Amino acid sequence: MNAPTGFTGVERAAVLMMLVGEEEAAAILQKLDPDEVRALGAAMIAVADVSEAQMEEVLDDFVGRARTRTGVQFDPKPQVEAVMTRALGPSKAESVLARIVPQDAAGELDMLQWLEPADIAAIIAAEHPQIGAVLIANCDGAVAGQVLELLPDAVQPDLLHRVAKLGPVAPEAIETLRQVLAAHGGRKQAPGLTLGGTREAAKILQGARKATETRVMPKLFKLDKDTARAIEEAMFVFDNLLEMDDKNLGTFLRNVDGEVLVKALKGVDEGVRDRFLGCMSARAADGIRDELEGRGPMKLADVLDAQKVMIGIARGLAKDGTIQMGAGEDDYV
Repeated sequence: MNAPTGFTGVERAAVLMMLVGEEEAAAILQKLDPDEVRALGAAMIAVADVSEAQMEEVLDDFVGRARTRTGVQFDPKPQVEAVMTRALGPSKAESVLARIVPQDAAGELDMLQWLEPADIAAIIAAEHPQIGAVLIANCDGAVAGQVLELLPDAVQPDLLHRVAKLGPVAPEAIETLRQVLAAHGGRKQAPGLTLGGTREAAKILQGARKATETRVMPKLFKLDKDTARAIEEAMFVFDNLLEMDDKNLGTFLRNVDGEVLVKALKGVDEGVRDRFLGCMSARAADGIRDELEGRGPMKLADVLDAQKVMIGIARGLAKDGTIQMGAGEDDYV
């Protein structure tokens, strides 16, 4: 699971600490060693002006990670709901929880995990596109990418567009889906649930090969420019810059203004910072280090804005062929 954009692990923990009560926070701090307490305290000051959207992203990541912990034998939803209500108020908490807490109906589609991509693709090809969108949105990202590649080229952009536009799914549609899956072991009637969104569509495209992305995205831009742009932004986050090799990363950094780089690196841990600076000339790297050391606390919003600027520069350089993102392609012809 990808971490929220621009946040280190300590900063994510700091956001969560600021959401719990003083007694709960103190109890947690008592279990940490002095170095951990100092690091967490500094991070809590650094993220003091975290926005609601960033808070939601951290909580989304936390809930997702908690669900994968097989050793947890309790239902986390009441605790999460209590924390969210205290932090955001009843109305806002309800809105956020609707997106991050899985609906009971989602379990009705668990059987998709037992189907091969070719089987899922065959079902989608035979059904209404909206049913296909609900199906593929409920698949693991890597599996969904394989399913997308198995579908006809003409179908792919429309299906991805429908996934990005998914939201509340009517109970009638879920019942239709249940009937479609019945022959493969589906059972019970499911209430409505919410699936899809630009992040889900981005995960599907990330699970496919680069050649599929290259072919589908231009068609998606023609179909719906705003949705295509949102998917493109969700596919590429700051951590992806580290996937470049040293040569491409060095070329990229020469195109980034020093002030932007200083702000962006203020919000990363030492290892990530060294990775960037290691691809610069010694003189330039020393200059950036001096700037970082001389800067006081910086607003998290300013750090994230600088990182977004760097992401935009990288995407532009990749599109015109100046740099190559990632470690190379595994497509062969």
